[in-house]
Amino acid sequence: MSPQTSAVTAYLQDLQQRIMGAVAAQDGSPVTVDPWTKPAGEKLQGEGVTQILENGPVFERAGCGFSHVTGPQLPPSATQHRPELAGAPFEAMGVSLVFHPRNPYVPTVHMNVRMIAAHPANAESVCWFGGGMDLTPYYGFDEDAVHFHQSCRDALAPFGADKYPRFKQWCDEYFYLAHRREQRGVGGVFFDDFAELGFEQSFGMLRAVGDAFFGAYLPIVERRLHTPYGEREREHQLYRRGRYVEFNLVWDRGTHFGLQSGGRTESILLSMPPLVSWSYQRTPAADSPEARLTTDFLVRKEWLV
Repeated sequence: MSPQTSAVTAYLQDLQQRIMGAVAAQDGSPVTVDPWTKPAGEKLQGEGVTQILENGPVFERAGCGFSHVTGPQLPPSATQHRPELAGAPFEAMGVSLVFHPRNPYVPTVHMNVRMIAAHPANAESVCWFGGGMDLTPYYGFDEDAVHFHQSCRDALAPFGADKYPRFKQWCDEYFYLAHRREQRGVGGVFFDDFAELGFEQSFGMLRAVGDAFFGAYLPIVERRLHTPYGEREREHQLYRRGRYVEFNLVWDRGTHFGLQSGGRTESILLSMPPLVSWSYQRTPAADSPEARLTTDFLVRKEWLV
């Protein structure tokens, strides 16, 4: 393992521990820790740890996975923008989480930070970073969206004034259900194939995004956690979770990368909600909170002045 790889791995493992420690403290439920190793003879070699809290009073499912794997050649989802690396052996490491709260007024959140290193036979190794975080509410609140985006902008500010608007637009474009013509949520930031600041600064930016997660999301959970709700809100939440599943299975590059490269299926599908429903042509009442989610929040807009 190279010094660069060791430094990234150490940070990611510590980040996972800190995040799940904070979640366990907020929920009060135990976290299941599931270390795994890819057996010899499979397409990928490596190891990881899946940590998950399920059926708690705050989170129905809060999963956070760490993995560090190597493979004989990059899958198509990783080389579509880097054709010169097609067929190169690689290693990939990252932390990825999705939290599905129980209360419909608490939004779902996704965060991912990762590094991929390709090792072509007749050229120097190439490292690049990716990740970001985004928020998916079921009932929209302006102050929550503003807080989340402000946290993202503050995290990226030391690395250039262009980073937040650029990565915010990238997030809006990426987390889009083209078959529904609908945004997945209120966005956040997203970046991929990133190495333009050099290794140290690009890694620093990755750490800034990962560390910003705590302040970006947990205060929103506290703010909405005790909001009363009934069957109507619960049905709406389960219906909207269907959109989340559709995006992850149809459009998400991380899901495709994991499945195409022979990754661990249980960990790749950690993002799936425990309960979900679909309805045929469900239309909420005009001017209802459910309707305003679509008209006022699941649209591309500037949340920060």
